[in-house]
Amino acid sequence: MDNLSNTDENYDLGYQPSPCSTEHNDQSTTETPGYSTMSGDSFLYCRTYSGTSAISEPVDDQSCCSEASPSHCPARRSGGQKLAVLTRLGTKQCKSNVDEKLDELDSLDLELEMMKERFSKLLLGEDMSGSGKGVCTAVTISNAITNLYATVFGQNLRLEPLNPEKKALWKREMDCLLSVCDYIVEFSPTKSQDLRNGTAVEIMESRPRSDIYINLPALRKLDAMLIEILDSFQDREFWYAEQGSMSSNSSRTGSFRRVVQRNDEKWWVPVPCIPPSGLSEKTRKHLRHKRECANQIHKAAMSINSSVLSEMEIPDSYMASLPKSGRASIGDAIYRFMYSAEKFSPEYLLDCLNIASEHEALELADRVEASMYTWRRKAGISHSKSSWSMMKDLMSDVDRNDKNHILAERAETLLFALKQRYPELSQTSLDTCKIQYNRDVGQAILESYSRVLEGLAFNIVAWIDDVFFVDSSA
Repeated sequence: MDNLSNTDENYDLGYQPSPCSTEHNDQSTTETPGYSTMSGDSFLYCRTYSGTSAISEPVDDQSCCSEASPSHCPARRSGGQKLAVLTRLGTKQCKSNVDEKLDELDSLDLELEMMKERFSKLLLGEDMSGSGKGVCTAVTISNAITNLYATVFGQNLRLEPLNPEKKALWKREMDCLLSVCDYIVEFSPTKSQDLRNGTAVEIMESRPRSDIYINLPALRKLDAMLIEILDSFQDREFWYAEQGSMSSNSSRTGSFRRVVQRNDEKWWVPVPCIPPSGLSEKTRKHLRHKRECANQIHKAAMSINSSVLSEMEIPDSYMASLPKSGRASIGDAIYRFMYSAEKFSPEYLLDCLNIASEHEALELADRVEASMYTWRRKAGISHSKSSWSMMKDLMSDVDRNDKNHILAERAETLLFALKQRYPELSQTSLDTCKIQYNRDVGQAILESYSRVLEGLAFNIVAWIDDVFFVDSSA
């Protein structure tokens, strides 16, 4: 009864027994018929404690109060509330960390699946049936680089930084495709070593193939420079409007709106717009500098591409398709000028031809190239560039005066002058045939990489010229 009266007094004072006092009373007194440890308040506290995170400390049974004290037990309850707040914060932090890790895992899984798809296509030769009817590895990699360029830069028709996602895609995919070159090596003797029996042996060491060792780092540098040129147009004074749109539809006011007359074949290219007062001198200087850089990059990439193409073997199918006479290939007028002139001037000949379009220039390049190899074949010279160069050094004066040899040399200089005058000229029939039948993986990578960089550099120069043209018209 005393215990019951004490309990009633505590409740009258506003005190409610805590779990710690309950446990202590249960241990010290076995008869407590008027109290249950699973009361409403004690159950609420137990649920709060069970939900705490790892940062909360467990309650020590020995630290519980031995007497019912109104001054101590409310303090324990406030501490429980603080632990509950920390619990919720800790749970949110853990949840956010878990979500971030899951997102990272998802992105890694996505990239892994993309890489599996890429290498599967490379191994299958773009033949998804797996029947072995696909193209060779060299052509597959060449197509992969070309398609990647179209995906990343195909819609980028302005002087502006590349989208971060596309920039990351370009870097990641190119690093993957170019990694093949790390395993294309050649063996060369580095030093000799004497064995115990006195025999001298040469030690062979692997190193990157010479063409890859020279050209690939240069192409990577050109690639980075082109991306840097695009990034330099983050803050610019000019902007773009779609072809045919009015200045009122632009996000800026005061367009020059002197409609720029663009060729019909470039109707999809957006039109640059400038302020009414024109570009500032600082912007003009920046554009001139970047144009010169892009022009030099274009020349370097074109030189590498031409060098790689010249070293590729000429397919037998192309040689079989050549006409029997070089004169029939280039026509009587050009043939007479090339053969009769004592001092052949390819520039003068091109001026006389009055080439009106790129299509005509490409057709002339195909005919001149075909006649060149026809005359080389008649001169008894192998059609590879290296053997042709060596044979020219070994030829006697009598051989050098041979008609076929003279015509072949003049056709080569005419073709070179034609490509210099029309740098945007598409690939000739021979170049396309070489790429199609090429089996050398290293040459395929160098050719396709230099070709896409050459195209990007040429586009940048053209875009800058468009801005200058608009500025001069304002």
